[in-house]
Amino acid sequence: MSAEWPIVDRMPISPAPLPHDLGAHFSVAEARDAGVARARLRAKDLVSPFHGARRAASDVRAENAVIDADTGPASIGRASKRRMMSKARSFLTVMSPGGFICGQSAAVLRGHPVDLPDELVVGVLSPRRAPKGAGVRGRRLEPRLVEIEDLDGIPISSAATTWAMLGRELSVRELVILGDAVVQIPRDRYGIQHPEQADATIDDLFDAMEAGLRPGVKKLRAAFDRIRVGSSSPLETEFRLDAEDAGLPRPELDYEVRDRRGRLLGISEFAYLLFKTVVEVEGDHHRTSRTQWNRDLQKYRDYAAAGWETIRLTSENIRTRRNATRIVREVLERRRAHT
Repeated sequence: MSAEWPIVDRMPISPAPLPHDLGAHFSVAEARDAGVARARLRAKDLVSPFHGARRAASDVRAENAVIDADTGPASIGRASKRRMMSKARSFLTVMSPGGFICGQSAAVLRGHPVDLPDELVVGVLSPRRAPKGAGVRGRRLEPRLVEIEDLDGIPISSAATTWAMLGRELSVRELVILGDAVVQIPRDRYGIQHPEQADATIDDLFDAMEAGLRPGVKKLRAAFDRIRVGSSSPLETEFRLDAEDAGLPRPELDYEVRDRRGRLLGISEFAYLLFKTVVEVEGDHHRTSRTQWNRDLQKYRDYAAAGWETIRLTSENIRTRRNATRIVREVLERRRAHT
């Protein structure tokens, strides 16, 4: 009778711990300097986002968990920003001196409304050579065309420079949407504006556009003429552009509605003062958030008591049906007839 060998369950061998100082993002060179063997850098608990760079797989899983749990308003934009931030931090470990994040990647890092690019856009100033490699799109730019800032430790093209760089890639309408986002003046939870927190001013955009000959300058100039301060979302800009094209009166943007005593009743995206009519562009959170829903109802009651009419538009009105301008026109004509 032949001997039967016992079956032994073998537990997978866990990779040796890495030096704590390496963190979640590090380069192969940094790891080797810290005494990490080359074989250890090929273990399955690490991923290689770029040539010569490593990232802890646990950090990727944690990031995905945060993204999956975020279902609130503008969650897609936050997810894109988070993923781009991770890409940038990984590439920073192998980036040559003088490099900086630019173009669409820089816009996403700032939370601006552009698509998440497949590759990380990395710039250098001439005469340096633009970087190459899997997952990287290099850009070489003349120094006069670029301003570089620091964003959480990441060198990045300024918001105005980024807008101007995208003149060759975006349509005029997309450049207006991006420009509106760049010059938006944030408000705090009390409704107070903070101009110092805007990513750029209209003058900054003009200076970047006219800094020197660059691709797409004709589109930039066409877009520049239509950028306005006061739109806080792409949906608002889209309605504004459609309303202008339809010949509707020019509204006030981000308008503070007050009663006769000067008490602030609310802040509305668009206000047609001559017709005492406001337009509210409502995302889905106006419906799904009980707090927002109750706040909106009270605001609209206050508006009505003060003689204001409110037009509520959704993304379907603006993007799908494209009947938003007709809705607004009919209300303004009715209000005109009764004044």
